[in-house]
Amino acid sequence: MKFTRCLQVSRPALLVALALAAAVPGLAQTAQSNATAGDNASVNASLGELQSQVRELKEMVLQLQQQTMAGRAEISNLRQELEAQHSASSTVTGAESALDEPSPATSSSTTAQLQHRVDQMAEDQQLLSDKVNEQYQTKLESASKYRVRFSGIVLFNLFGNSGYPDNADVPTWVLRPDPMDSPGSVGGTLRQSILGFEVFGPDLFGAHSSGNVNLDFGGGFPATNNGVNSGVVRLRTAAVRLDWKDTSVIAGQEGLFLSPQSPTSFASLIVPALTYSGNLWSWTPQLRIEHRFEFANHSNVSLQAGVLDPVTGETPNNFNYVWYRTPDAGEESRQPAFAARVAYSHPLLGRTFTLGTGGYYSREYWGFNRNVNGYAATADLNLPLNRWFTLSGFFYRGQAIGGLGAALSRSVVYNGPLTDPATSVLPLNSVGGWAQLKYQPLPKLEFNAAFGQDNPFAADIRFFGEQAQSYANPFLTRNRAGFGNVIYRPRSDLLLSLEYRRLQTFSIYDHSYEAGQLNMAMGILF
Repeated sequence: MKFTRCLQVSRPALLVALALAAAVPGLAQTAQSNATAGDNASVNASLGELQSQVRELKEMVLQLQQQTMAGRAEISNLRQELEAQHSASSTVTGAESALDEPSPATSSSTTAQLQHRVDQMAEDQQLLSDKVNEQYQTKLESASKYRVRFSGIVLFNLFGNSGYPDNADVPTWVLRPDPMDSPGSVGGTLRQSILGFEVFGPDLFGAHSSGNVNLDFGGGFPATNNGVNSGVVRLRTAAVRLDWKDTSVIAGQEGLFLSPQSPTSFASLIVPALTYSGNLWSWTPQLRIEHRFEFANHSNVSLQAGVLDPVTGETPNNFNYVWYRTPDAGEESRQPAFAARVAYSHPLLGRTFTLGTGGYYSREYWGFNRNVNGYAATADLNLPLNRWFTLSGFFYRGQAIGGLGAALSRSVVYNGPLTDPATSVLPLNSVGGWAQLKYQPLPKLEFNAAFGQDNPFAADIRFFGEQAQSYANPFLTRNRAGFGNVIYRPRSDLLLSLEYRRLQTFSIYDHSYEAGQLNMAMGILF
C-alpha cells in the first residue's frame, strides 16, 4: 500500500545517512592516513591534505542535516496518515465487517506493523539527529558568512643533547666548545606545536578564493623565570589564494616554491629538518602564479613563477625598537627577487614521481654603491623505487643566498665596518643539498634516513683572512647533518616518533665540532 512503499523508500535512505554520519570520524582518520602514507615528505603538505578531506566531510554533514529535516517531515506525514486510517477503520459498519470477516484482523495487523515501523523510523531519525548535532559542535563560527576551519598539531618533544649545538631543542649547527658549559643537556618542549586557520571565501572570476595563516611558538622566550617554557607566538606562513581548474594565484608568506620538499621529521618543525645543511626553506613574502598542464596518461607539467621579498638573512638592526622595520640590503636594492620553477609529475607505483628544476635572482645594496647579485639554480626529485621505498632530494648552487637558508644565513663577507666606504663586500658562493630514503612497510609505520650538507666556498671565506666579517660567524666553511627516525601512527591523528640526529660544523682553521641529539616526540593532529 502507499504507506508501506513510503517507508520502504525513506527508511533505507535514512539508515544510509546514519551510516555516513557515523563514519565521518573514520573517514577523517582514513584521509589523514592516506595523506601521510604517501611520499609527501612535507608535514605542512600532509596537514593541507587532511584539511581538504575534512572539507568534503563537512559538506556531507550538511547533506545529512537536510536529510534529517526531510525525515522529520516524512514521519509527521506518516503519523497523520496512520491516524486517518485508524479513524476510518473504527467507523466501518457492522454489515461490512460481517461480509468480510478477515478485514478487522488484517487492518489491525497492518496498523500495528505501520505503527512499529513509524516508531522505528523515529528512533533512527533521533539517532541520526544526535550524530549530526555531534558533528555540528565541531563547527568554527566566523564574523562573516564564509566558512572557517581550525587545524594544527599539539607536539611534545623530549630531547637529550651531546656537544654544543646552537639550539638545544632544534639544533641546526654546532658551536665552539665552551669549558664553562656542560657538554650535554636534556629538556622538553611544546613550542613546536602549530595552530592553523583557513577561510573559504567567495568565487571570483571563476576561481575559488581561500586564505590561511599558521602560527607556532618559536618566536623566542620572554624574560621571565622559566621563560623557556613560554615560547612566544610567531607567524610561520599566511597566504591568500585564487584557484581555477589549472591555474592558481598565491599572495602571502610561504615556503620557497623552488624547494617544495623537506625531509620527514617531527623533531624539527620550528624550522624544517636539515636547515643550514642543504635545505633551502625560508618562509618568504611572495606573489606567484602557477599553471598545470594535464595529459591523458595522468601526468602533468607545472609552471611556477613569482616575485619575492629579496631577503638576505640579516637580523633586524633595531633590537631595541622591534616595532619598527628597517630594510635589509636586499630590500634597499629597490628591486624584488625573481624566481621560476618547472616540474614534471607522473603516477608511479601507486605514488607520484616528480622532477623539478628552478632558478632565482636578486639584487643587494650594501651601501656606498656596493651592489651584489644573488642567484641560485635548483633541482628537486621524488622517486618511488618500489612499493616500500622512496628516494627524495634537493640540490642547489648559488651566490649571496643566505636569506634562503644557505651558508648559515650569510649572503656576503666583508673586511671592515659597512659604514666605512673603503670596506669591500664579497658575495659568498655556496653549494649544497640533501637526500632522504623512506621505507614504509605499513601505512602506519615508516622509517626515514636523511643526510644534507651546506658548503660555502672556503676561498671566499679565506679571501679577507683574519679581517673577514659578516653578520654571522664569518669563519665557518661547511655544515652537515644526518638523521634517522621511525614514525608510528597508531591512529591517523596520533603519532609517535623516535629520532637521532648528528651534526658537524667546520671552520677555516681546520677545526670541526660535533653534536648529537636523541629526540622522542608525541603529537596529535586536529
